[in-house]
Amino acid sequence: MLKRTPCIFIADDQRDVLESLRLLLKAEGYATETFQHPAALIDALRTRAADVVLMDLNYTRDTTSGEEGLDAVARIRALDAVTPLVVMTAWGSIELAVEAMRRGAQDFIEKPWENERLLTVLRTQVALGQAVARARALEAENHELTAAQEWIADSPAMRPVVETIERVAPSDANVLLTGESGCGKGLLARIIHERSPRKDRSLVIVNIGSLSETVFESEIFGHVKGAFTDAKADRIGRFELADGGTLFLDEIANIPPAQQARLLRVLEEGQFERLGSSRTRQVDVRVLAATNADIDVEVEAGRFRRDLLFRLNTIHIHLPPLRARGDDVLHLAQRFLLRYAQRHRRSVEAFSDAALSALRRYGWPGNVRELSHVIERAVLMARSRVIAPADLRLEGTARAERRSITLEALEEEAIRAALARHDGNVVAAADELGVSRSALYRRMEKLGL
Repeated sequence: MLKRTPCIFIADDQRDVLESLRLLLKAEGYATETFQHPAALIDALRTRAADVVLMDLNYTRDTTSGEEGLDAVARIRALDAVTPLVVMTAWGSIELAVEAMRRGAQDFIEKPWENERLLTVLRTQVALGQAVARARALEAENHELTAAQEWIADSPAMRPVVETIERVAPSDANVLLTGESGCGKGLLARIIHERSPRKDRSLVIVNIGSLSETVFESEIFGHVKGAFTDAKADRIGRFELADGGTLFLDEIANIPPAQQARLLRVLEEGQFERLGSSRTRQVDVRVLAATNADIDVEVEAGRFRRDLLFRLNTIHIHLPPLRARGDDVLHLAQRFLLRYAQRHRRSVEAFSDAALSALRRYGWPGNVRELSHVIERAVLMARSRVIAPADLRLEGTARAERRSITLEALEEEAIRAALARHDGNVVAAADELGVSRSALYRRMEKLGL
């Protein structure tokens, strides 16, 4: 595939400035389009795309306040919320530049500019724009798959989760998602993002558990060229990629202790520095975090900062395991059956009654992720249009099934679910379960809760 030449739109009312910028950027390998007025630039953006917009804030009709340029910034952002926008001002007015960034610009350049500073800013913004474009393309490519994964949460155990999502998704509140591995925390993060005012901006996903401590800082905050031995170019971190959108930090309990203070600062102030840089950057990011660990235990053990936990769990949502969700298992199984039959072009249409009974009885230690794998395998291996118990191959895990359906296990799950619904309030949980507070404490102690 041929590599496309990045194109930069430039707006300035001085022809000599436009020509100087055109020649400078041409020498750097950029294509350009030039405009003498922001109205012409905006018209161009209606019909074709730019990798970066570079626009002066001061025009002949308004050479002191920059209002015409600031108005253009707002109009560009209303038309296009994604393309990186860099503004220029000849008046050395930091206040004007700050206002432009408040209205949606990513960076600013003072005139007369320094070529290296200008080129560095543009390189960074081109890379950022391309990264965001790739993320949006992947989202568009996966739209059909995402629609097929429409959430199923009809069971009583999921009712508090649904109600909480309805309240908090439209807000900017940080959310901490907890629950066993495979129970759908990642899908829930997508649902929260898609139901928020940030749904048209990027959802950036980071698996903290896959990052070593040595690469964590560069991956999350970015770095500048020369920051360390292998830093051969500037790198944009995940916080910058998520600017204006949502950042989902999966397996948050695995964040290196040395980096927790930096993450706390971003959550509190929206500010950070790339590795190797002294320039402070400002971002507007909503953070969703998830963990299958007992985060309170991590705090008590000193492995996780309590003040960081307070910032992450403005809202805490605990997802119950699949075995506690009743007939949600069957509804999800049917959804997976339709998806995989279509994907693999198999004429499998339904489950036998015996297969449905097996699905309902099984304990699902791997939760929704395990169910998805089991159904995909059954679709591929089924000998007829109807999936039989033998196609599910659950017999090999009968021991796990027996363990999961003991009375003690069911009692533990009921207590956990009640505590989750009442945010750990033992009195309220005891009232719901119909036992005394002291009796509930004794059962919790026995079960190791």
